[in-house]
Amino acid sequence: MTLIDFILHVDKHLEVFVQTYGAWVYALLFLIIFVETGVVVMPFLPGDSLLFVVGAMCGVGLMSYPLTVGLLLAAAILGNQSNYMIGRYFGPKVFGWEDSRWFNKKAFNQAHAFYEKYGGITIVAARFMPFLRTFAPFVAGVAQMTRSKFTFYDVLGGTLWVGGIITVGYFFGNLPWVKENLDKIIWAMILVPGLFVLVGAWRARHKPA
Repeated sequence: MTLIDFILHVDKHLEVFVQTYGAWVYALLFLIIFVETGVVVMPFLPGDSLLFVVGAMCGVGLMSYPLTVGLLLAAAILGNQSNYMIGRYFGPKVFGWEDSRWFNKKAFNQAHAFYEKYGGITIVAARFMPFLRTFAPFVAGVAQMTRSKFTFYDVLGGTLWVGGIITVGYFFGNLPWVKENLDKIIWAMILVPGLFVLVGAWRARHKPA
């Protein structure tokens, strides 16, 4: 089984796992969400599609809705906190601050100022964007975004992401049309946010100074 196969057929793989291992599915899901959000080198694990399918499974009684939301919300929050701390700890060591030719004081100050001003919306919005949700908390740590501010938006973003997508899956994931077109919906959940990011980056790049 390849990663692409798991992502595109996560509904079938999870259903088999639940039927085979029962409650161990909660530990598996916690681990996947924590690693996807908490380890900066693992941005390719399923996120949105996994939450949607999990919500659908809760909708047919294969899993507990409140337990699933609570556990995966904790995983998402702790994952971001871990990623932030990795960035905050290793950023200065990698760049060596002023003693390194790789360190740009001006660039660091600009990144810090950006995250102090726009870091909140960045952390929340990045939750819904594959790849960005893995790198945003790490960069926030490197830029030394205020910890209390980061934590507030980490909890807010995690609640909207986990609670929102699982709930949508809970109510709509088992509709016949959705089940028939689940592979297309998963691709859309992966590609559409990425397209918005690319368009935004292109517009920012070509915006007059």
